[in-house]
Amino acid sequence: MLTRIDHIGIACRDLDATVEFYRATYGFEVFHTEVNEEQGVREAMLKINDTSDGGSSYLQLLEPTREDSAVGKWLAKNGEGVHHIAFGTADVDTDAADIRDKGVRVLYDEPRRGSMGSRITFLHPKDCHGVLTELVTSAPVESPEH
Repeated sequence: MLTRIDHIGIACRDLDATVEFYRATYGFEVFHTEVNEEQGVREAMLKINDTSDGGSSYLQLLEPTREDSAVGKWLAKNGEGVHHIAFGTADVDTDAADIRDKGVRVLYDEPRRGSMGSRITFLHPKDCHGVLTELVTSAPVESPEH
């Protein structure tokens, strides 16, 4: 069962400048940063709030580390902006299977590693009214890491 908006992914050309914009404009601070080599992105997670199910909601800022990454291709075609929405779930495997049974294409056969040790998969945007949708099972979060 989907329990929250886990994060909104925003593609950007300059991660540091985009982080500074969100810090200076809205007061959001970086909770976590990492480079995901598999997905070809450098990212920053800006924590917005905690949620009633024990999770949190974030803005995920994504800068491609290579032009041939999914975010790099998307950015070249669409420019900076909202890339995807992610919904939190306690069990990404079960929810992805249930959604697949409803005729929605799930992009990964098995969930992959996402930000902060989470498990993720994506749903095809053509099956979700043009919105790239991610399902996320968060790893337990002990404390912020930079």
